[in-house]
Amino acid sequence: MTSALPELPSLRDVIARYELRARHSLGQHFLLDRNLTDRVARAAGDLAGINVVEVGPGPGGLTRSLLRTEAERIVVVEKDPRCAAAMTELAEVFPGRLRVVLADALTVCMADLLPPPRKVVANLPYNIATVLLIRWLREINQYQGLTLMFQKEVADRLLAEPGTADYGRLSVIVQWLCTVQRAFNVAREAFTPPPKVASTVVTLTPRPHPLCDATWSAMETVTAAAFGQRRKMLRQSLKSIGVDPADAGIPPTWRAEQVSVEAFCALARTAAAQVAAGRAARERFG
Repeated sequence: MTSALPELPSLRDVIARYELRARHSLGQHFLLDRNLTDRVARAAGDLAGINVVEVGPGPGGLTRSLLRTEAERIVVVEKDPRCAAAMTELAEVFPGRLRVVLADALTVCMADLLPPPRKVVANLPYNIATVLLIRWLREINQYQGLTLMFQKEVADRLLAEPGTADYGRLSVIVQWLCTVQRAFNVAREAFTPPPKVASTVVTLTPRPHPLCDATWSAMETVTAAAFGQRRKMLRQSLKSIGVDPADAGIPPTWRAEQVSVEAFCALARTAAAQVAAGRAARERFG
């Protein structure tokens, strides 16, 4: 962290003045403990010269911690007009360094908000966290890193290894494109109001190249088919998409949770090759 901020009203004063009662419909759980918000900001690594996007800042606890770093500029995306108003007041103290965007994060291309180099640092609204992550993964080369707080059970899925109960589609896609690390857990009592479960801060660092060669569409197809019927053997679960696991060098009697990320890439390449062969046959015959 860098120098202290100018004298600011306490977060509880901001909450009272703007009547920021957390709304369940928006997945709001405010993190007010400066020690924890500073720790989230530190988990993002060296932010010197980096442009940072934060989603769902609420009353601005994490935003203040980000402003204490050497981040170049910070854009906060907030759907709740009450929180956006509070954040606009904070932005007036930091002209040119903090910008407030009143919008639904699901409708905004984060990469359009700031030039590179970019990072996303956010205590994500629980109700849209996974959807946002998938969107960022689709354009992961636009970011230097993502430091995100999830419900602990979601974080466990991101980090899960083959052969475990938490291993699933999200594990495969995330680990295919990023290296993933658990930074730290946050007890539910740290939030206002407390959520029903604990949370976890996770850092995702984009790989220079995906772990192995495959297309996004093919990976989506094979992981959806395999994990959609995860109790069935691959020879049955992949039958609907016309893929024989043996063609990719994978035992047909395996189940989805036994298949490594690299093996899923092999299945994806097999599926893509079959699609390409079918397209070529149609073009040839007509």
